[in-house]
Amino acid sequence: MKHKAKYPLYVSFSNMQLYPIKTKLIKPGESFVKIILDAIEKQSVRLDDGDVLALASKAVATANNRIANLKNIVASEEARIIAKNFGLTQEFAQLLMEEADKIYGGVKKAVLTLKNGMMNVNSGIDNKNAPKGHVVLLPEDPDKEAEKIRKEIEMQTGKKVGIIIVDSGVYPLRMGTRGFAIAVSGFKPVKDYRQRKDLFKKPIVITRHALADDLASAAHFLMGEADEKVPAVLIKNINLTLTEDDVSRDTQIPSKECVFANAFKLEKS
Repeated sequence: MKHKAKYPLYVSFSNMQLYPIKTKLIKPGESFVKIILDAIEKQSVRLDDGDVLALASKAVATANNRIANLKNIVASEEARIIAKNFGLTQEFAQLLMEEADKIYGGVKKAVLTLKNGMMNVNSGIDNKNAPKGHVVLLPEDPDKEAEKIRKEIEMQTGKKVGIIIVDSGVYPLRMGTRGFAIAVSGFKPVKDYRQRKDLFKKPIVITRHALADDLASAAHFLMGEADEKVPAVLIKNINLTLTEDDVSRDTQIPSKECVFANAFKLEKS
């Protein structure tokens, strides 16, 4: 009988294959790893050494009870000012302040913040896919969570895999969201092209390839942004360097070396 699924069984780019892992609705306190592994088995997909699991940050956060009831939030005077300036509710603005390491400014409904060494909107807090009157926060420590999930999967399956925790964000002067890696474990997330040469034998001076972000964006393509119920994407047949080392800071650079932060002097705000 012809398969009539809403999503493909997998998407193939050259030899690389991406399998959207559909699950039931994830609830706070549930075992995220068990849900994902059960869903992989149900879809008759095999987990192999060298695979990468891209996991939706909000699904990870939900399982870890990182959901806030806005009725329980008391707004400060500063939060009321932020709410008025950017068209937010006072409770949401208060959470945004509490979660952010820095607040820069923004536009209606979107405030540029710094959190965990990354620029994002509204401290990564999301109204989407949260119960009415609630919001989902980012995982409290994405790096530790990625490492924990990787080790738990290895313990249960015996397979050495890479983990990416994926969030969606915007890029300067571009419309729409894209996926990026807020945490990586188990593989080297950046490929350094410096000291290599291009097609015309010229030395490459500054280019480093953000492998984890590229994979996160590909996974985000399948995860979607609404009611897809695809909190994980299994990525197979990719040439990555597996490692047990801590790679949690390999994807980040200081603000003084960032073309956006340095150009607009955001680090001084």
